[in-house]
Amino acid sequence: MSEYVRNLWYMAAWDHEIPESGMLSRTLLDEKWLIVRLSDGAYAMLADRCPHRFVPLSRGRLENDLVHCPYHGLGFDRTGACAHNPFPAAPPSHVRVRTMPVVHAHRGLWFWPGDPAKADPALIPDFAFVDRTGMQRSSLTIRGNYELVSDNLMDLTHAEFLHVTSFGVNGSIFRGAQSVLNERDGAIWNNWDMQGVTPPIWAAAMLAEGDRVDQWLHMRWHAPASMALTVGLARAGTQCADLVVPQMVNPHIITPETQTTSHYFYDHEATPEAEALARQVFVEEDEPMIEAAQEALGAMDFWEARPAILETDAGAIRARRRLMQLRRAEAA
Repeated sequence: MSEYVRNLWYMAAWDHEIPESGMLSRTLLDEKWLIVRLSDGAYAMLADRCPHRFVPLSRGRLENDLVHCPYHGLGFDRTGACAHNPFPAAPPSHVRVRTMPVVHAHRGLWFWPGDPAKADPALIPDFAFVDRTGMQRSSLTIRGNYELVSDNLMDLTHAEFLHVTSFGVNGSIFRGAQSVLNERDGAIWNNWDMQGVTPPIWAAAMLAEGDRVDQWLHMRWHAPASMALTVGLARAGTQCADLVVPQMVNPHIITPETQTTSHYFYDHEATPEAEALARQVFVEEDEPMIEAAQEALGAMDFWEARPAILETDAGAIRARRRLMQLRRAEAA
C-alpha cells in the first residue's frame, strides 16, 4: 500500500508564505512542488521540475501567469501546458508539467494528490476559526513521520510530563475523564474533561487561592492529520459558564514532507511571548521525543514494532486505523 492516502486534502502552506515573487517551492509527500499565486487571485500547483531537462521551475520566474524555466525559457500555464516557446515554433503540445488541484481556504492552501475528479472543496475540514484578528500563523518542520506527530497531538496526557513549565497542567489530566468520539464526516474527537481540579500554573493569578476549575482539552482529527484543539477553563461548579479566560481554539495541521519529516502548521497570539512559547512547546519539548521515536523505529513499520497500547491511546489508535482503512480502500 502507498505510504500516503491520495484522495484527501492536505495543507501545503499558509497563504502569507507565498513570497512577493508569487512562487513557493516546497517538498510535499516526497516530491518537490511549486505553489504559484496568479494575477486573478487563484493559485496553481505544478511539479517543480521542467519536463525538458528537469531543472527546478522555482529557479525561473513568474510572468503574466506563466512559469518560465530558467534553462531554455519554456513557459507553463496553470494547467501545466507549455504555453510559451521562445524559439520560432509553436509551443510543443506534448510538453506538460504535472499539476494538482489546489484550493485557498481558511488562510491556507490545500492540495489534492489523488484523482482530480474527486477533489471536492467541501471535503476540506472546517478551520473557519483561523480567520480571526490578533493571531499569527506559523509553520515549522518536525523531524518525524506525520503519524508520529499525530500520535503526539492525539495523546494529550503527555502534557503532564513534557509541558510542565509551558502549560503547567498541575496533574489535572490524572483526575480527568477521557472520551473518544467518531462523527459521520470522519472526524475523531479525543476529549479530556477535568472537573474540580487544581488550576494550571498560568491561570493561578486570575483566581483566588484555593479556587478549583473545570478544564477541558478537546482535539478534533480529520484524515490525514488535520487537527483542531479546543482548550477551556471555567470556575468549578458553573457548568463551564464562568470562564476564567475565553475558550481557545487552535489549528494543528500536519502534512508529510517526507516519510520521516513533517510540515507543522499552527497559530498563536501575535506577540513575541506567544511565539516563543509555541516554539518552546513544539521544538524544545515535543520534537525531541518525536525525533527519538523516529530514530528508534528507523525503517520499521509502526505495527511491526508491536507498540504497547494504553487506554489513553484510544484517540491516536483510532486515527491510525482510519488511515489504514483508507489506504486499503485506495489499494483495492
